Amino acid sequence: MSLTLSPVPALRGTVTVPGDKSISHRAVMLGALAEGTTHITGFLMGEDCLSTISCFRKMGIDIEVSDEEVVVHGAGLHGLKAPTELLYTGNSGTTTRLLCGILAGQPFSSVLNGDASIQKRPMGRIIKPLRLMGADIDGKDGNLCPLTIHPAPLSGIRYELPVASAQLKSAVLLAGLFADGQTTVVEPAASRDHTERMLRGLGAKVETVGNVITLTPPDTLRAVDVEVPGDISSAAYFLVAGLILPDSEIIIRNVGVNPTRTGILDALDAMGADIERLNERGDVEPVCDLRVRSSRLHGTVIGGDIIPRLIDELPVLAVAAAFAEGETVIRDAQELKVKESNRIAAMTTELSRTGADVRETEDGMVICGGKPLHGADFLSYADHRVAMSMAVCALACEGSSSIDDPACVAISYPTFFDTLDSLKNNEASGRRSKL
Repeated sequence: MSLTLSPVPALRGTVTVPGDKSISHRAVMLGALAEGTTHITGFLMGEDCLSTISCFRKMGIDIEVSDEEVVVHGAGLHGLKAPTELLYTGNSGTTTRLLCGILAGQPFSSVLNGDASIQKRPMGRIIKPLRLMGADIDGKDGNLCPLTIHPAPLSGIRYELPVASAQLKSAVLLAGLFADGQTTVVEPAASRDHTERMLRGLGAKVETVGNVITLTPPDTLRAVDVEVPGDISSAAYFLVAGLILPDSEIIIRNVGVNPTRTGILDALDAMGADIERLNERGDVEPVCDLRVRSSRLHGTVIGGDIIPRLIDELPVLAVAAAFAEGETVIRDAQELKVKESNRIAAMTTELSRTGADVRETEDGMVICGGKPLHGADFLSYADHRVAMSMAVCALACEGSSSIDDPACVAISYPTFFDTLDSLKNNEASGRRSKL
């Protein structure tokens, strides 16, 4: 069923976005491997993270889920049990890839598979380093799901990543928990470092020097409580909406601003965005409130080392570029081709429906913005980030728009459209956001 969206004059109000997806995944995974009980507050109750819970329950981990928190009763590094059925990861690339690292070091066999999208996404870049560590992994056609993982002794390695990828880095480090000797990962550029931060918090020795990360396998991990901050990837939609709609002002509370994730803020700043960080706080994971006000944006170049720090936000950044004056070039973003959809092709096609001047390139796109855009019937490609990006775009277009399969946003942000409506209602009643 499609959803119809109409343009709005402004968005105003205060919102709280769901918990960070990356941190939610890792809190369950490492909580399961820790000694003791992990209480997780702010957990993202999206389909991807629920897939992670489901997989660990199938391996004997007792996990309680309520509206207030997720409680993981850890079994220790060597306490997982052989699953009696397929480990189904749904649409979650994070679950699939990180779980490969953990399963590679287990004394039992397992089979991993996901939905139709996951079955098309390449797993070779994960399989290669794990095999170098000694893992016994078989995949369909060599590098596709379903993946069958058999027990095998692992040895630590030094591995230079071919691309800056937090999923790849994390898979190798998680396998390193069960390896003989140290495991070292060398990144070409910094990617999100939630795995390293959380491992340190649980007592593991993880050293980072520049882009070189070394894990010494611990005897045990100690459970700690985890407060998951709001996901900056989810906040990005409201940042862009607040910027491109005149007379808008939005405050987004409790957003995680880990430096490896704030590329979206740097890119928007380079485009002339009015975004303030307020009430900065936090130790293991830095947090703040973000205030965004409508701004006159201009084109910029987005590429190089910043790409791993905003890879998930590039679709909505493309929307911002379509409403900015001048040319924006997005490059070095080949990773967008192997996400839930080919996001380069998807965003180029969907923005073109509005009359935007956008051209696909081999590693990104070129967008010449600044002219009025009109509404259209958008496809989501069953990709949550494309759907939410085009919903933001629709708010600033002339005339109504529709989005097919809006339910796909449940993968990362089940209440996205309700939150969007709350900001429209605040604008209609003339209320201003306040701290």
